[in-house]
Amino acid sequence: MERKQPARLADVARAAGVSVATASRVLNGSPHRVSDQLSERVREAARRLRYAPNVGAQVLARATSQTVALLLHDVTDPYFGQIAGGVLAEAARRNVRVLIADTGIDPDSEVQHLDSLRGYRPRAVIVAGSRTTDKAAEQRLSEHLSDLLELGATVVSVGQPGLPGRVVRPANREGAAGLARHLSELGHRRFAVVAGPEQLQVVRERREGFLSALPEDAEVVHVPAEFTRDGGYQAGRRLLDGERLPTAVFVTSDVQATGLCTALREGGVAIPEQVSVAGFDDIPIVRDLTPSLTTVALPLHDMGVRALEAALVEEEDYPEELSVDAELIERDSTAPPRA
Repeated sequence: MERKQPARLADVARAAGVSVATASRVLNGSPHRVSDQLSERVREAARRLRYAPNVGAQVLARATSQTVALLLHDVTDPYFGQIAGGVLAEAARRNVRVLIADTGIDPDSEVQHLDSLRGYRPRAVIVAGSRTTDKAAEQRLSEHLSDLLELGATVVSVGQPGLPGRVVRPANREGAAGLARHLSELGHRRFAVVAGPEQLQVVRERREGFLSALPEDAEVVHVPAEFTRDGGYQAGRRLLDGERLPTAVFVTSDVQATGLCTALREGGVAIPEQVSVAGFDDIPIVRDLTPSLTTVALPLHDMGVRALEAALVEEEDYPEELSVDAELIERDSTAPPRA
């Protein structure tokens, strides 16, 4: 006869119609307040399922710190730097400590950093960075984050949905589509798309969004590049070595675009007279380039603020997904193509 598996905290949460974090706060003795109505629902579900609380989880739930763990793909990248700045500013306002780890784009590295941070008993974990196409690695990361949720921590990701917990989701696809329409309305039909690493979902979102809004008669050349200034520079050199220059280039990040513009200038190409260039993110430096860069702006600092808020808010009805709009910023690097 097959032995019945004991009920898990996730089973109780599902039966009570609440999040795992809320069920943990009720059953593991967390000091975070849960309404009487929700508490009774959780306890009733636990009684019905004969759930036995985990002693270790109870200890951790009662001793969670005022520490938030922030995992970033690259702390030197202005994109992540501005998000981190928003997290830190809001943390200071709320008297919360933030521990920052630089993980790269490898989900397994994120897992290793999570393991090393467990000893700090973080109240919440924020994972900032694009999700990848490595399904096995993403699943391992999801399992580790689910464990933290069961222990009463809050989890927030900044990027694409797919991980447990809440998500701050920027409008990558919509912003890139708006840029494509803008360049098409200027009269461009010959494009190059300089995209970052293919395994990053953010790259796919921005590229596919851009391509979806181009007119049917558009010609497109695809140039893969690292998500760095030097990656953009090398992409610019490859464009110069081609048989024919595009009239407009979409670069999937502003950091790449700075390097690409340098390569084009070194090759004697005038921007935007010969080639228009546009990026994505609106990091501060692009306003000071010559010419200043047309781009799609994301409110990066505010995304960090909202991520920290989502990590600390305890209301059960708080939204699981926070959408962030993108805005086209037209500057001097784009113009109608010459006849």
